[in-house]
Formats: sequence, structure tokens, C-alpha cells
Amino acid sequence: MRRAGVRKRCTEAVRRIAEEDGQVLFEYALILGLVALLTVGVLTSLGHTVSGLLNQVSSNMASVTNP
Repeated sequence: MRRAGVRKRCTEAVRRIAEEDGQVLFEYALILGLVALLTVGVLTSLGHTVSGLLNQVSSNMASVTNP
């Protein structure tokens, strides 16, 4: 009788661990999605500024003469 109780507890523990792994995976996926969304938003808002800066650097480098 005691073995059946231990086996049942072990089975229950394994089931709980498996459920928590799925939950953790979902949480990591959700965090990754939010980080990707924020990255796209920041790059979109700063894109014009960075583009203008790179164009200015390119123009300045083009005006330098080679010795």
C-alpha cells in the first residue's frame, strides 16, 4: 500500500514539472515577442534620424580628397 502512495506522488510530481515547463516556455516566447515588438518600434521611430546621420557622414567622407 505504501508503494502505491509513493508511486502516485512521483507520478504527480512528474506531471507538475511537465506542466510548468510548458508554462515557462510560453512566458519566454511572450517576452521574446514583446522585445521584438519594442525593437521594431524603436528602430522605426529612430530610423529617419539614423538615416540622416549616415547620409551626412557619407557626404562628408565623399568630400575628403585622397592624397
